[in-house]
Amino acid sequence: MVLAELGGSISRALQQMSNATIIDEKVLNDCLNDITRALLQSDVQFKLVREMQANIKSIVNLDDLAAGHNKRRIIQQAVFNELCKILDPGKPSFTPKKGKPSVVMFVGLQGSGKTTTCTKYAYYHQKKGWKPALVCADTFRAGAFDQLKQNATKAKIPFYGSYMESDPVKIAVEGVERFKSENCDLIIVDTSGRHKQEAALFEEMRQVSEATKPDLVIFVMDSSIGQAAFDQAQAFKQSVAVGAVIVTKMDGHAKGGGALSAVAATKSPVIFIGTGEHMDEFEVFDVKPFVSRLLGMGDWSGFMDKIHEVVPMDQQPELLQKLSEGNFTLRIMYEQFQNILKMGPIGQVFSMLPGFSAELMPKGREKESQAKIKRYMTMMDSMTNEELDSSNPKLMNESRMMRIARGSGRPVREVMEMMEEYKRLAKIWSKMKGLKIPKKGEMSALSRNMNAQHMSKVLPPQMLKQIGGMGGLQSLMKQMGSAKDMMGMFGGGDK
Repeated sequence: MVLAELGGSISRALQQMSNATIIDEKVLNDCLNDITRALLQSDVQFKLVREMQANIKSIVNLDDLAAGHNKRRIIQQAVFNELCKILDPGKPSFTPKKGKPSVVMFVGLQGSGKTTTCTKYAYYHQKKGWKPALVCADTFRAGAFDQLKQNATKAKIPFYGSYMESDPVKIAVEGVERFKSENCDLIIVDTSGRHKQEAALFEEMRQVSEATKPDLVIFVMDSSIGQAAFDQAQAFKQSVAVGAVIVTKMDGHAKGGGALSAVAATKSPVIFIGTGEHMDEFEVFDVKPFVSRLLGMGDWSGFMDKIHEVVPMDQQPELLQKLSEGNFTLRIMYEQFQNILKMGPIGQVFSMLPGFSAELMPKGREKESQAKIKRYMTMMDSMTNEELDSSNPKLMNESRMMRIARGSGRPVREVMEMMEEYKRLAKIWSKMKGLKIPKKGEMSALSRNMNAQHMSKVLPPQMLKQIGGMGGLQSLMKQMGSAKDMMGMFGGGDK
């Protein structure tokens, strides 16, 4: 994951500072030097880093802080706020409105993923109820229209372009007018890739912008661009009114600091990030949760949104009922595995949990975990209803395991390994037994019962250790607004 290395380095610097017995000037300077080094190594522009360091020093004036203040917390908060400030220019971007035609123009360097991002942007809004359309005004790159046509066809989005016409301004104007007459409320114009050395292409971009009068110009930026990001982004900003940034290729191994510099150069907010090649690997960008995940502090609201997305509302009471009974069957495990796979890449979901940073689950391990879940599901497909619905692990004798192994084409050893995983999860699940199910409209008894002591028994020891033991768990639950928020994970709490 791009920026995972940066997040890990900053987290380690803050951890070392937290471990110090006394927080004095030297400890603060060491911590800031480590953070500065990490940012510079990640290709963040030097001027931005220097400003950030100066701002933190002015906020954390150790001499002025009274004895009772928690200096560690103040320093951590200052670092968090400054990183948010780099990524957040403080002004929202234009938001298209349903039913009212809006023109959005995409600009960026060659190879930054503009055409793919155009389709992802259209597909995202199509799912939310908009009526998008794509216009290919890229006449410079051979195959640009073919690529857009394939992507749009796959996503069932109307498109416009021409193999014969070489004037991008004419194509853009015709496409926009056509889709306005067809009552499309989000018209996306894809332009040719260019860089600041190409004056002619910049002039062409200005002409397309003047002719189509876009409501929003989006600068598409490759996260792996490095130190050149600031100058390139600034050149685009001087030519057209860039109103938002989309950062692509966030699933790579690039350092990604250039993306932070581009936001500062365009003074425009990042609105989406591309996290893969597929159509749905596209996330809305929210500064605070992103920085929180980057520093390994987790993003509970994002995690709960994911759970609400994948566990349908009508299944949530049923899940709660099973939870309170404490009976964990292989069928429940199968259903939960399905939900995990629907949530998206495991590493991405894990990075939302406090104590886990994206660094902890390297790319290979993430695929390995996903493959293991799929293997377990294949084995469970070879089980009878009696086996799936029984909560007695003793039912699974040797002959049954051999039959399941033959049916799923897996070794018996793997079936035994799956049963061990089932027993481990059943043990965690049984801890929930006897907790009352919340009724609609009232604060649940489960929320009230779910204190830090109870949570510490439910969480796996490794996760508890990463959160910082009992103390860390208590402060985390305070930050989350008590266990009521945690109940959101299971569809409980006030409705």
